[in-house]
Amino acid sequence: MSTTTSNTANRTDQAEDAVRELNAIALGASGAIVAAAVMLLLGVFGAVGVYEGAVAMMEQWHLFFEPTVVGTVAGMVEATVISFVLVYAFAWLYNALAR
Repeated sequence: MSTTTSNTANRTDQAEDAVRELNAIALGASGAIVAAAVMLLLGVFGAVGVYEGAVAMMEQWHLFFEPTVVGTVAGMVEATVISFVLVYAFAWLYNALAR
């Protein structure tokens, strides 16, 4: 009986540790994928002429983004790198403060 109680307590401790610890690389990669998808959508919308205000803001905020094929790919690369770095830094800081 004590073995079952001990195993349950260990699983609870492991679950609590897993909740507190973020996988910084996985979270950074997720953010990078979302950013690339958003840039792709904005590139397509810009080429079609939809959401021109959002496209204009992205052109101001991102150095390489334009509603062309090359500009969209360059914007996707830029957004991927920036998002990965920022989200990775956030996860690293969170893990450091959660200890």
